[in-house]
Amino acid sequence: MPEATRLRRLDTALAWAQQQGLPRLEAQMLLLHTLGRSPHDRAWLLAHDGESLSAAAWDSFERLCQRRLAGEPVAYLTGHKAFYGLDLQINAQVLDPRPDTETLVDWALDVMKAQARPSIVDLGTGSGAIALALKAQRPDSSITAVDASPQALQVARHNAQRLNLPITLHQGNWLEGLAGRFDLIASNPPYIAEDDPHLAALQHEPRMALASGPDGLDAIRSIITQAPAHLHPGGWLLLEHGYAQAPTVCQLLQVAGFTQVHSRSDLAGHARCSGGCFAQPPERQATPCPDAAGLPNAPDGTRT
Repeated sequence: MPEATRLRRLDTALAWAQQQGLPRLEAQMLLLHTLGRSPHDRAWLLAHDGESLSAAAWDSFERLCQRRLAGEPVAYLTGHKAFYGLDLQINAQVLDPRPDTETLVDWALDVMKAQARPSIVDLGTGSGAIALALKAQRPDSSITAVDASPQALQVARHNAQRLNLPITLHQGNWLEGLAGRFDLIASNPPYIAEDDPHLAALQHEPRMALASGPDGLDAIRSIITQAPAHLHPGGWLLLEHGYAQAPTVCQLLQVAGFTQVHSRSDLAGHARCSGGCFAQPPERQATPCPDAAGLPNAPDGTRT
């Protein structure tokens, strides 16, 4: 076997990427993307690890690896991200959906379980991840997806059409200009403080989807203030937020008149989502919000 061909084998390419510092799974995903194969074809890579890459494919794979090492999300490099069982198309105009946001979807499905044909609005929809996951699980629901960015709405529209999941798209700033009332308002808004040093590591993602004011809570305050006028009696507001923000968000919800206010934890056990019911007396014992004294004071630096 010629030396140049041996050096361009699939197993050699993966070993090189790992030597550069890429996790094996990410290297496999980028190599499969280079080869035009599904990201689920990792078993194929193992079975064909002795096959060779063309010079052009090697160059393409190397460029993708360098971009990833510079911090660009894998989803932007491949154009795809799996979320709640859906294959979403993603680009740099929208936030890269995180697995922990599935906590918000789970909670939304729980509170709407007994509600026939629920009306739902997803604020700051981005790629449409939350709205489309809910529509896939509750085909009887009526869902409106809102975003201030026309580019983000283009991505959400494309995903809705690809997945054959009909939703209504609305360009606007949170609930402003949105008519009617809903059974559920769900949102994964920006929640990182504007001066948080961790934002530097997220430079490839749209800043407007990440940062919100001096303490990161400007968007959440706006949504909580606007929500009561857009909820049916007994409607729910559910919000994703930073790992140390639950006590403050819960307090904001309670001051705004929400009941059954509590939080849910993400995959790492951090209180990641908080929410409450509007104009409905408590019907069950809810998990209380975390005590602020028991949480770390470090700034929230990630959205995972």
